[in-house]
Amino acid sequence: MPFAAGAVGSAGETRRAPRAAGRRPNVIVVSIDDLGWDELGCYGNTFNETPRIDQLAEEGTRFTQAYAAAPLCSPSRAALVTGQFPGRTGITDYLRGEGAASDLHLSTDLTTIPDVLRPRGYTTGLIGKWHLTETYSGDYRSRPGNPFAHGFDEVIASEQLYIGGGDYFHPYFFMPSLPARAPGEHLTDRLAQEAVDFVRRHRDEPFFLHVSNYAVHTTLDGKPGLVAKYDAKPGAGGPGARPQLAAMLESVDQQVGRIVDELRTQGIARNTLLLVTSDNGGPNRPANQPLRGVKGQLYEGGIRVPLIAWWPGTGAAGQVSDELASTIDVLPTAAALARVPTPRQVDGIDLSRVIRGGSSDRDTLFWAYPHHIGAVHPHAAVRRGRYKLVRHLRDDRDELYDLSTDPSETTDLAEVEPVRRARLGRLLTEHLAELDLFAPAPGPDDYRSVALSAPLAVVASEPTHTILRSQEPVRSRRFAASVRTDLLLAGGGNRLFLGVAQDADNHLLIRYNHRLRRVGWDLRSGGLDATGVTEPLGSLDGTLDLSGPGSRLGFALRGSQVTAYAAQASGEWERLFRFDVGGVLDFADRDVRRRFGFAVGAEVDPGATLVEGFEAWRR
Repeated sequence: MPFAAGAVGSAGETRRAPRAAGRRPNVIVVSIDDLGWDELGCYGNTFNETPRIDQLAEEGTRFTQAYAAAPLCSPSRAALVTGQFPGRTGITDYLRGEGAASDLHLSTDLTTIPDVLRPRGYTTGLIGKWHLTETYSGDYRSRPGNPFAHGFDEVIASEQLYIGGGDYFHPYFFMPSLPARAPGEHLTDRLAQEAVDFVRRHRDEPFFLHVSNYAVHTTLDGKPGLVAKYDAKPGAGGPGARPQLAAMLESVDQQVGRIVDELRTQGIARNTLLLVTSDNGGPNRPANQPLRGVKGQLYEGGIRVPLIAWWPGTGAAGQVSDELASTIDVLPTAAALARVPTPRQVDGIDLSRVIRGGSSDRDTLFWAYPHHIGAVHPHAAVRRGRYKLVRHLRDDRDELYDLSTDPSETTDLAEVEPVRRARLGRLLTEHLAELDLFAPAPGPDDYRSVALSAPLAVVASEPTHTILRSQEPVRSRRFAASVRTDLLLAGGGNRLFLGVAQDADNHLLIRYNHRLRRVGWDLRSGGLDATGVTEPLGSLDGTLDLSGPGSRLGFALRGSQVTAYAAQASGEWERLFRFDVGGVLDFADRDVRRRFGFAVGAEVDPGATLVEGFEAWRR
């Protein structure tokens, strides 16, 4: 069973003699889901109690400038296991459950930590959350992107069904086949026991272990005794003093303590690097104070995270490092300890030099989150030295902050430091061009040939909404279309559609509702709605008016990825949103390219209507 611990070896309770110094070091990563910058005692929190993690900071290295590779879970996890920026892994947003049109997963074409360490005799284990696939049915080992497919030898207590809001007491709804090991079992305690057992089983060989906690992600549900303890503390229930979260975090702290105790018992503590960190910032502002922003944002509160490195006997105890560190550094650090070359495509660096008391030569980090979540629009960021630039990807507007004097990012320096803004802006532009996240906007600059450029006529006997499909198939896996929305709305219409269609039962269309100033997308396959679980776009409501002179709506597709564009009143193209439909429709398939033609939809009056300003291009 991939979710059970497997055979458990016996282990004595007395401490074993330390292992020979020549053995390659072990690496353990303890991830705490949604842990904010200000939630550990060693980072200044006075309500939560985390004595075992705080002790690691006293005995090891505490990083003050450590970052998650993304402001959300799945891309951060993809970065951790590959050492690459999320944009290179194909996972830039949190992955949805089944029903999503995208059907995304971490590709097995990517090199992962197990791939790097296995040739050096390492056993690799994942205990807990994976969240790198959108397939939750069928045989676990056959699901695309599952951790076994990426080389993990042992996968224990990893989600069988989509996680949703979490579930912390047995039986776990997202792991229905996992039996309890203790009455009233709490999930964090279960992961602790599995981690201890893993260490015992593999004490005589090098190993890599990722203890990937589900805590402290919502829905918060701590052990009653611990919750009562924090309920009774002064200030409970106030900002940053949440008893449920504190109780869950103390359980994680106890988990870390149990792992450390077992390493010492087995005599391998001095030969083990233990990292404790988070996958992104906390979802509530007090959890990240004094930093600006929350989970999902590229302001510091969404991406700066705790990072403690504990490696007894290596480096000075109680080090505080201001070096830039990131999730992407786990793989190259593990590779360096295993004495294997770092894969060429890796973006991270070896942090063992910093842990030993040295410095790194890194001065730049990048982030890209090209999605919507809550009120957050697509944005990207670059930090070089003390300065950080945040770019809003809809209109390429930049903000600039000096983090050395303004870690809360309250003062935008973009206007007063134009040279520095331009310099960092060029760096970010080059990085985004490398990632190639968006299909290019419609027009001759990025597409070699014109596929369609002529008025279309439709005759109606009564007021109706019609979708016109060109007889010319799209033919290419990279194409774009645009339409003059002001011309279509001039007659008093309200709803517009643009995209591709085979027929009324099979189409992929971007939609615009003029009365509500709302955009979205529709996908139908075989007569059924296949839009499924989608990215929330409500933050775009009311921000568009496509009735002004020269206004346009744009549709650009590359394989299975679509980017929606708009230009208001003869203005420049704005990126609205992007989405993936690869689980339903992929234009890399020649048959799909042959069956689908360019399409535009509008409300028309009785009689003949001329649809002008509809153009399409191929690349």
